[in-house]
Amino acid sequence: MKKSAKRQSGPVTVKPAAPAQLVAALEALGEGVCLAERHARGARLRVVYVNPALGAMTGYTPAEVIGRPQCSLHINAADRDRLNRWLRAARPRTTIGGEGHLARKDGSTVLTAWTFSPVPGKDGAVTHVVSTYRDITAKSGRQESLGQVQRLEAMGRFAGSVAHDFNNLISVINGYCEMLAGRLEGMPEALHELMEIRNAGQKAATLTRQLLVLGRRQPMEPRNLSLNQLLRENAPILGRLIGEAGRLELELADNLGVVRIDPGQFQQVLFNLVFNARDALRNNGRITLGTARRVIRTGPEGDEPAPPAGNYVALTVADNGTGMDTETQKHMFEPFFTTKPEGEGSGLGLALVYGVVQQSGGFISAKSELLVGTTFEILLPELPAEPEAAPPATTSSIQPIPVTRGHETVLLVEPDIVLRKMVAGILTTDGYRVTDAANATEAMPHIRGRKPPVQLLIINLDGAGRRLAQALGKSAPDLRVLDICNQGARHGAIKALPAAHQQSLPKPFALSQLLRAARQLLDA
Repeated sequence: MKKSAKRQSGPVTVKPAAPAQLVAALEALGEGVCLAERHARGARLRVVYVNPALGAMTGYTPAEVIGRPQCSLHINAADRDRLNRWLRAARPRTTIGGEGHLARKDGSTVLTAWTFSPVPGKDGAVTHVVSTYRDITAKSGRQESLGQVQRLEAMGRFAGSVAHDFNNLISVINGYCEMLAGRLEGMPEALHELMEIRNAGQKAATLTRQLLVLGRRQPMEPRNLSLNQLLRENAPILGRLIGEAGRLELELADNLGVVRIDPGQFQQVLFNLVFNARDALRNNGRITLGTARRVIRTGPEGDEPAPPAGNYVALTVADNGTGMDTETQKHMFEPFFTTKPEGEGSGLGLALVYGVVQQSGGFISAKSELLVGTTFEILLPELPAEPEAAPPATTSSIQPIPVTRGHETVLLVEPDIVLRKMVAGILTTDGYRVTDAANATEAMPHIRGRKPPVQLLIINLDGAGRRLAQALGKSAPDLRVLDICNQGARHGAIKALPAAHQQSLPKPFALSQLLRAARQLLDA
């Protein structure tokens, strides 16, 4: 009879994996991994290893990345600043995470969810940092589309359905002011009154831009700004939107540093938080916008989603409304989560707020108590810099319409009949041979077999307009295209035409701008 094998008692000891096995595991991961060595001084990291998944994500080979600074992969300045601040104060067991764009070799970008974890040496000091990256571009695209819906809801139907038409009216008002100015020379009183009309048109254009920023898709365009100034500028319209539901109060701290944010995107944050607070107000409702300086002396522990040590500017949006229960607070930042009746809310407002704050390198939290109210707090890194001034509004005198002496054939496509006739009239007066149409379908008979062919196409390169320009460009390679696009639109170039033969002129535009742009294109 064979003796049975003796069973081992006590804990089982597993030998550490050999380096080759660790490398094989990293190579097989579907997420990108980067190992960077920390310099002895400062917060600089030098890449020493990347796995194939990160190479596939960025298009770089390991040889092209190894030796480069770790932060060079991140194109968002807010990401780089946050990583540098974290690294200077990094301690073992401290990990941070976020979302940001990585640079790809072909010039494009990829949106990733990333984490940074320190690797301590024998003496406890951080010698290396392991970072992981997960491609969330598809998820971001879905959130961006949902954010578009919410922004339109936040501003009501007004911004989505009226703002672009309003720009057409502004173009007409300012255009006829330019035309009349040439006929009123020697009549100073009449010119002064005309200037007042034109200035009112410019103020209306500024208001339209403020409305459109809530309804258009746009990349982050951060500037160094005073948060107090941004709140003061938006307080009047926020107060009107609260209406009779309550009152708006400002409690702003003095001597705050600047923050680096996209003013348009952050305006969306303000609108959504204030709308959310307004819907919760009861009798004697009050919404308070406040600012303060926050100094965080210790960073987060483990994977805790908290800001690292540093100086921050805090924005609070507080209301004395109905408040939220514990279960609502757990899900409030989730897309599609809403406590409103069906048909009255999409549940996207706070999800949009969370995304913008995170992209700005900030942190958001909320405290709420039923029948007492809710306070949202946003922390943004404080910068030792001066605010960047916004471009000043111009109130200069009306410039005379230039005489460019055109003679070329122009096809103008514009659905607004008043704007179309005004533009066609000024082009004809300047010598151009102009044919106008309300849309692409109406324009087609004017293209087929035309002698001489169309030399300049003035059109909005949206769906139908783009197809018309592409078809015309294939048969007329010398065609010039002036895209009179809606403000905030980002139309790509017509591939059949050279870049020098294409130009954009957003509405509302001045007639002098139109004539100069047309002449520049035709002379290119």
